[in-house]
Amino acid sequence: MDKTRDRSHLMIVIHSLQGGGAERVAVDMAGYWQARGCQVSVVTQTDASGDAYRLPDGVARYALRLAEDTGGGLRALWGNLRRILALRRLVRKHRPTVVLGMMTRSSILAVVAARGRCRVIVTEHTHPPIQTLPPLWQRLRRWAYPRADAVIALTHGTAQWLDLNVPGVQAQVIPNAVHWPLEDGDPVVPADRVPGRLRLLAVGRLHGVKGFACLVRAFASLAAFFPNWDLTILGEGGERAALEALCEELGLQGRVSLPGRVGNVGAWYQASDLYVLSSVAEGLSNTLLEAMASGLPCVAFDCETGPREIIRSGIDGILVRPVQDPDALAARLSELMVDPALRARYAGRAVDVRDRFSTARVMALWDQVFRGNRVN
Repeated sequence: MDKTRDRSHLMIVIHSLQGGGAERVAVDMAGYWQARGCQVSVVTQTDASGDAYRLPDGVARYALRLAEDTGGGLRALWGNLRRILALRRLVRKHRPTVVLGMMTRSSILAVVAARGRCRVIVTEHTHPPIQTLPPLWQRLRRWAYPRADAVIALTHGTAQWLDLNVPGVQAQVIPNAVHWPLEDGDPVVPADRVPGRLRLLAVGRLHGVKGFACLVRAFASLAAFFPNWDLTILGEGGERAALEALCEELGLQGRVSLPGRVGNVGAWYQASDLYVLSSVAEGLSNTLLEAMASGLPCVAFDCETGPREIIRSGIDGILVRPVQDPDALAARLSELMVDPALRARYAGRAVDVRDRFSTARVMALWDQVFRGNRVN
């Protein structure tokens, strides 16, 4: 974006700021471009009452307050028409230079509301094959994305899927920037190390897609061989009861802990010895980037997209195949759990993500797209 033009205006459209990777990226982008002299506004369906992230001073917030679930049929059609008209009114009034849709539905709404009035850029933050997206929205994506000025994916795998499944699209790849160092938020949960104990750490929603049941089973097969190691899974979600029952069934009480969501995850990275990403699928894992930037050696399943574009397997971490095989995961974890020198070697190289995924590098790519250039 032309930083010399005082009237350059970036309008970011997203459902809410109520937590999640795309929501944090939206706030980060707003702050970055606002600090460089651009006018920035953020349009959400929800108001600020449930926000997990605070917008920087000087960034305008327009809450449409049209987030209610309208169900299906004519009510859904009417609800989305109201959203489009409300967004179109904002575009007409404020005349942004660029409208950036964050995630599928907001991207589609942005194209319908703003196409022909300014540059419209759409983004995918989840790998589409793992999305739960109604058929109508899938059809709308095939209509809308070819009409956008640019289509951005987090990974090359997602870009390839879009190119193959959305005729007329030539997607470009811009990853998320890594957060480092991490700022503390609420709640602060002490991450104190227990003398003589080593910690295997995982972070994410307690949801089936994160593969934590597989991770617990893998750890159970290692627990007797590594009696000084414990597993901690940070996060909250609907799988908590099932995971707690599984830990009890496998006799892992006292060896596996689930502290819930923490706001000081950076302290937990610093107080751990090894990080594991057991996901069935990922977009681009922010937690994996954060763990590596914090100097942790990492092991991750080589799911369809994400980890393979972060970890350089055998250099700064380990990718595990086949995905969701607890024996394969246990075997690769044990390689690092038994060898502190290998952990230290991987950790020393893992911190390269601070440069590889730096804010400066990532925002330079966005600047090129905002100017109308292709980045790859």
